Amino acid sequence: MRRFQIMLTRIFFVTIIFIIFCLSDIFSAELKSDRPNFVIIIGDDSTYLDYGFNGSPNVKTPNLDRLASGGLRFTRFYSPASVCSPLRQALLTGLYPVRNGAYPNHSQVYPNVKTLPAYLKELGYRTACVGKTHFGPAKNYPFDSFFKMIEDGDKKNPNEFQKVEKFIKESGDEPFLLYVASHEPHSPHNKSKGVLYNSDSIKLPPYLVDTVETRAELAKYYAEITYLDWQAGQVVKLIKDSKRADNTLILFFSEQGNDLPHGKWTLYDGGIRVAAFANWAGKIKSERKTDAIIQYVDVTPTLIELAGGDPTILKTGKKDTQGNEGFDGKSFANVLLGKTNELRKYAFAQFTGRGINHGPEAYASRAVTDGQWKLIKNIHHDKEFKNAAIKNAVYKSWIQKGKNGDAFAKEQTERYVKRPEWELYNLNSDPHELKNIAENKENKEILSKLKTELEKWMKQQGDLGNKTELEAYEHQNKNRIITVNRNNKF
Repeated sequence: MRRFQIMLTRIFFVTIIFIIFCLSDIFSAELKSDRPNFVIIIGDDSTYLDYGFNGSPNVKTPNLDRLASGGLRFTRFYSPASVCSPLRQALLTGLYPVRNGAYPNHSQVYPNVKTLPAYLKELGYRTACVGKTHFGPAKNYPFDSFFKMIEDGDKKNPNEFQKVEKFIKESGDEPFLLYVASHEPHSPHNKSKGVLYNSDSIKLPPYLVDTVETRAELAKYYAEITYLDWQAGQVVKLIKDSKRADNTLILFFSEQGNDLPHGKWTLYDGGIRVAAFANWAGKIKSERKTDAIIQYVDVTPTLIELAGGDPTILKTGKKDTQGNEGFDGKSFANVLLGKTNELRKYAFAQFTGRGINHGPEAYASRAVTDGQWKLIKNIHHDKEFKNAAIKNAVYKSWIQKGKNGDAFAKEQTERYVKRPEWELYNLNSDPHELKNIAENKENKEILSKLKTELEKWMKQQGDLGNKTELEAYEHQNKNRIITVNRNNKF
């Protein structure tokens, strides 16, 4: 009898364990199915105004327009830098450029800084990077797979569609991150996929000087944005064909602006404001937009939260000056889901000229905006800014037009290379930042307030201004051959 009781007891416990095991599998499967896949698409060197969904009268972007209209469009999304490498690494670390170490162009983060693929892998995600990297060192960015960018008709990379498709299929029930960084519309503008824009019919933004050379360059640049739109369409098709579209969050971001004056390499909105939207079928209502102030650094903590993690308790691998090892970024998951329309009060940005192509020995700028007011501090205001753009045909045509008596051309070329210490703009009345009102007495209060916020941010980041600028070479990729004169003084 006793043996029979023992046997029944054993059977009972085995049955309970079996039930618990089955239930855990069910709950695990539910957890996996509930967690979204992530697709991030980035347009290289493109200005926020130059997309159909953002009101461009010039550019055709039907695929992106369709995605944007089916989701949430961000009207106050900002980059923390106006060159590629710092911007991308801020996105993938959740830290601003000076703090993560990658603040000059062609740079790399500090050795212990963690990145989005590492965080998501810990949460059970598969990760792949498609296209441009522009980050380092490699060990800090442990994507499972790297693929070349999908090209027109697969003529250059005939297997890239299949490789990305295979990655998605092999993910099975596992959620994935697909980080898609196109090379377009970065110069040289020599890809059009057969799309041609009439340079004579282009409507120029108010900050560009109207010359034949400007229009010709814009026509080629706009064609590459349409090429980027085609690439985005191909990526979305792969997701739809895989039957994963219903649980995939697609994020699109333009990068810093194009390389014409007043865009890339500057902290005007043309250099740091981002065309951005989120599309998530069944989760994000269509035809929505938000004025919430959001930045690239907010992306990583947002995806961690949506993946089931808690970004508020994670350590990033780099403390700020106050001893905090958490993110600079904040999750905007509740903005996506329509629970709030606010995230942060200010957006911040920086530019380091040391180390850019044909750049200056030192030229640094920092900026803060609350969405209405923008304050820019030019640390090396006593020096002249220079880069590759002032050597091209467009800028030279502006110079010539100025010499021929055009006051606007003269003003725009002069203010591009020589700027005051402080620039203040009212973005409501002057959205293209053409009138610096820092010296106006009636703006004394807002000027003081923004100065205080900017100084607080720089201090928190460990940004020492000129000293930080002079150390830029030490943060660039080790394979760059650079002569560093540590005794330079500017």
